Amino acid sequence: MAGFRDEQDPTFPQAPHPQGPQGYQARRGAYGPDPYGPGPYGHQDPYGRPPAQPDPYGHPGHPGQYGQGPSGGGPGYGGPGYGGPGGAPGGYDPGPTLPQPGPGPYPGPDGPAAGGPPDPGPAAPPLPWRRLLSGILLRPVATFWHMRDYPVWAPALIVTFLYGLVAVFGLDEARESILESTASTLAPYLLVTGVAMVLGALVLSTVTHNLARQFGGNGHWAPTAGLAMLIMTLTDVPRLALAIFLGGASPAVQVLGWATWLYAGVLFTLMVSRSHEIPWPRALAASGIQLLALLMLIKLGTL
Repeated sequence: MAGFRDEQDPTFPQAPHPQGPQGYQARRGAYGPDPYGPGPYGHQDPYGRPPAQPDPYGHPGHPGQYGQGPSGGGPGYGGPGYGGPGGAPGGYDPGPTLPQPGPGPYPGPDGPAAGGPPDPGPAAPPLPWRRLLSGILLRPVATFWHMRDYPVWAPALIVTFLYGLVAVFGLDEARESILESTASTLAPYLLVTGVAMVLGALVLSTVTHNLARQFGGNGHWAPTAGLAMLIMTLTDVPRLALAIFLGGASPAVQVLGWATWLYAGVLFTLMVSRSHEIPWPRALAASGIQLLALLMLIKLGTL
């Protein structure tokens, strides 16, 4: 088409190409007046871009949004066109490098996450046996929370075995037969009674733990069984001590036996609910079999 003739066509009239702003104006004059008008700031870019403005922050090499690059190149981003000799590769001048933020207040992947809770530190050590035994009776809530993850086999086995040795003296008929027997026959009898008490308490405590797990508990077997054995024996010590002197059929012994049995139920409920993190009705139901066995075999003197 005639309107898009190549300028290299020999039939097309050639015009000189002077450089610089004056050459630009002369070239524009060869084809008529500027169709864009002079504009308020003189000659305007045919693509609507504003003229180069001085950098308000005084950064070197950045005289404005458009215009010459840091090395005096032509229009564009830093040089003639997009990537001239005065501009950055690719035509865009990234400008001065901004400072990068340093490491945060928390360590990397091996440490706690940023913004997370601080490290709680190592867990508290288990209670010594004296504080454990007194805490079960006097400070049950704090003791059960503290010992819910620690096995207490040594205190549980020793206390239960000693309780089994003395428990036979709280029964009227068993006490009379023991007092009439000789030492050679008494020692095996007491040892068997102590071992039987340990095995019975261990089985009942294991049943309590398994029932608690069936009811949604998440506690461990060793802490639950050991604490249940200690509750079973320690709560009956006052009744046993009084029954040795007054006999198991004494009304005072019976009343104290019922009171200590109820207190054992409270301790069982607290221990299971803390160790397994279940509501107290489920904890009481889980320890129901052990409570009934404690009442029938020991409290009422029918062993």
